[in-house]
Amino acid sequence: MFEILHFRGSGKILREKNMLSDVEATMQYIDDVLTGALYKRELLRMALDEMDWTVNTESMRIIEGRRYMYKGAKLGIAIDGNISAYEYILEGLVRLQIGYDKQRIDAGILLVNAKRSEKSPLGSAADLIKTEIETLYPTIHLPVAVCMIDTGDPILFDEEGNPNGSVSVSKNDNQTTEKTAAG
Repeated sequence: MFEILHFRGSGKILREKNMLSDVEATMQYIDDVLTGALYKRELLRMALDEMDWTVNTESMRIIEGRRYMYKGAKLGIAIDGNISAYEYILEGLVRLQIGYDKQRIDAGILLVNAKRSEKSPLGSAADLIKTEIETLYPTIHLPVAVCMIDTGDPILFDEEGNPNGSVSVSKNDNQTTEKTAAG
């Protein structure tokens, strides 16, 4: 499940570039691919590649001539983020802001993990993102869409392909492991 929050006119920019439906389709595809996945980094790269966000590697560079790159870029819109940790929001915003200040991008899309503890005194992920985006102004002032993705818990399969939430280890393997650990 994903939700996109628009800040500082990012929705208008995406509409003007006729990319609103492309972005929605890309986020839906990323959400579909990553839901239940254990290893997300390479799957995210493949999904962005399949949706043509990694075609022009030069436009993915944050700073011209350097190796720092966004996860994807298309028509002046850059995608960056980290689905594993919500805390990446600050680093991702700074990376997008640099490209915006260098006039390499017109707007950014930041992918963040939407999963938050229900015990958090800071509220929902959407509430926290709204507060943080406003708090970071004027330092972070680019038009940005934040896509919150909740990929859920990883789905693990046993040897027969049944989802049971654990990895099956044979009795012989377990004894060998215990002997090795015991010394």
